[in-house]
Amino acid sequence: MTVTPQAIEQVVVEVAGQDILLLVKTLRNRTNVSEFTLATQIKKEINVTRNMLYRLYDHNLVSFTRKKDKKKGWYIYYWTFNTKRIPTLLADLQKRKLERLQERLQREKNSTFFACPSGCIRLVFDQAADFNYKCPECGTLLNQEDNSAKVTEIEKEITQLHAAVEAAKPKITAKKKQVAKKPVKAKGKKK
Repeated sequence: MTVTPQAIEQVVVEVAGQDILLLVKTLRNRTNVSEFTLATQIKKEINVTRNMLYRLYDHNLVSFTRKKDKKKGWYIYYWTFNTKRIPTLLADLQKRKLERLQERLQREKNSTFFACPSGCIRLVFDQAADFNYKCPECGTLLNQEDNSAKVTEIEKEITQLHAAVEAAKPKITAKKKQVAKKPVKAKGKKK
């Protein structure tokens, strides 16, 4: 599977945050880059840079080697971005998003919602009853909401995401190993 820059950005933002994109762009397609070099190139303090690298490391998106500086006696860490991990993380993120959408679809189908005409708030039936069907924000009378359009939209998104998850699955076409059968010895009396 070819890993696109868009896929890398999507995964990095989801698992580690938007602020790490510059670091990833600097580190990508390079190996064993000193953390001090990275800090200089992204114009961040070394502690901030290390924090960013550790957030990536928590998801196995980077690996490191360490070497002892002979002059100062400190360890210097050299980092490499792990592009091979992106497809797995992307598939996991898509599966989680699919699960959340399916849960949301069930809520939308199984609940009655009331919404403020001004758009302040949206409540389920029990919550609306607790507030006497008045908006807790502005005091306007709540209207029962027709959520059929939302249900249709969620179903469409689930279908698209399900197709993307299926397309991302690795195609396994392993050939069955043919095992040679051993000849069966006939049990007989010894002569």
